[in-house]
Amino acid sequence: MKIKDKVTQYYPNAQTGTEVTETYLALLEKEYKTDLKKMLFATSVCSDDVNVSTDFRRVLSRPFTMGGLGGLPYAGYTGMVAFSHHIPDGGDAFIFYGPHIGITDEGELGRMRRIGQERITNSCGALMLTLERFKRSELTPAYTPLNMYYDTQQYQLEQSLMPYKHEILTAKHQNKTITDFAYSVIDYQLKYIVAMAAKEFSCDRIFLLGGVVINTSEEYNDYVDVRNFDVINLKDEGDNQPLSILTSEAFKKL
Repeated sequence: MKIKDKVTQYYPNAQTGTEVTETYLALLEKEYKTDLKKMLFATSVCSDDVNVSTDFRRVLSRPFTMGGLGGLPYAGYTGMVAFSHHIPDGGDAFIFYGPHIGITDEGELGRMRRIGQERITNSCGALMLTLERFKRSELTPAYTPLNMYYDTQQYQLEQSLMPYKHEILTAKHQNKTITDFAYSVIDYQLKYIVAMAAKEFSCDRIFLLGGVVINTSEEYNDYVDVRNFDVINLKDEGDNQPLSILTSEAFKKL
């Protein structure tokens, strides 16, 4: 069975990173007349080194990094304001976000063979650690105040997912389920922070593309399971709510 078939067993709509990059950026250029040279790119993905393979980095230069362990937007409001102030004149903002999950050549989720290694390791390591701690029935991580200071991101990740602990532990595919809930948390937090900082943006539009990155062995392409593709029109009257591009006629005709 090909790696694509193993990926689509769990993520039927997943496309390679290259396919997602080409499709979505072409849509922005054609339908929204975006000048990619003036678009400032930000990410809220996990700091794991495997995620540098995300193809948007190869097309859009100078990514502004908001994410950390698990992909949560740890840069917060201050980071979003800084990002908003860096957008080129006449340009747009584009944010790609979401968690990641590995898949082995044999089709095991939550694990992968990394570049230059023969052994199999966890991906996302921070999410799999969170899952392991949930399994040990730790109601809260065993952090002292000092340890919290030196492991802030992992602590925040575990706390953000704690409300979904029961659903994660009773799921058939726990590795996938904790990743799916991580996506929901990132999506909510990021959009909340964008709304907080909306008045700081000098550009007219913010494009938000969210999904789960699926890491494979180095011989294969990574995949992305797109969950949201939204535009926020900052100059429109109203509360600047994200509008789904996935439901637009232009997207349906791709």
